[in-house]
Amino acid sequence: MADLSVMVLCGRAPRHLYVANRLCGSAQVVAIVQEAGSHWTYKKILKLLRPDNLWRKVWRWLRDRKRYADGGEGKFFFGDAEPRLDRPELVTEVPHINHPSVIELADRLRPDVIAVFGTSLIKGALLTRGSLGIINLHGGLSPEYRGADCTFWALYNGEPEKIGCTLHFIDAGIDTGKLLAHVCPEVHEGDNELTLFWRAVRDSAEVYAEVIDRLTRSEALGAPQSGKGKLYQVKDRGWHDEQQLAQSLHNGLLKDIHLKKRVTWFAVTPSEKERR
Repeated sequence: MADLSVMVLCGRAPRHLYVANRLCGSAQVVAIVQEAGSHWTYKKILKLLRPDNLWRKVWRWLRDRKRYADGGEGKFFFGDAEPRLDRPELVTEVPHINHPSVIELADRLRPDVIAVFGTSLIKGALLTRGSLGIINLHGGLSPEYRGADCTFWALYNGEPEKIGCTLHFIDAGIDTGKLLAHVCPEVHEGDNELTLFWRAVRDSAEVYAEVIDRLTRSEALGAPQSGKGKLYQVKDRGWHDEQQLAQSLHNGLLKDIHLKKRVTWFAVTPSEKERR
């Protein structure tokens, strides 16, 4: 089979640029669509202005400014170089990922695969684009850790062995599509949420490229998830949870731990092959 054409949908953080660059270096990427910001509606604004939601948003914004103030993510993925895309000529910016212009671009380019990392939830007509499907890089091990802040929750739950990322086909649910691979990073004493998450993403970029290569070779990948697992939402993570995890790490949650990188592949089962 000839090289598959790939349309990348991503955010603008250094980790998103890194994954997009890795795919550009190994696949026939025909477009990179970057989500420029949130899509505000009257309903969303009213919801944000509720006192509980507004406080949560402000607190999270202040916390993240402090965590990312030193440019640590950019240094982790790009070293001393400025974080940037290797193929800026392929970029289209949209206000939100389900914008009609994304559908128009997909219909014009007809990519074999749409590769996603770091966008808001894909919905509606876009779900039907990509002749071989839409693949997502999710920052948790689905189905047990779906949704947001999954590295945090794996640590909070005392399960460092369940830190990692999932590559999966996208369906109408949240991180519920057929599994392609689980990628678990090395875990060592002295690690924290951010270093573990970034390490998992960096490792997953290599596996993402391999997924595209395997699909190019017509390998049968994609196994249904075993159960619904647990969906974590942004609102679930509070100040007290953060304090509890900080105390657990201080008390030796990762003391003497040395977990190696692990990649688990999910092939189509014989029964699935028969139904295809």
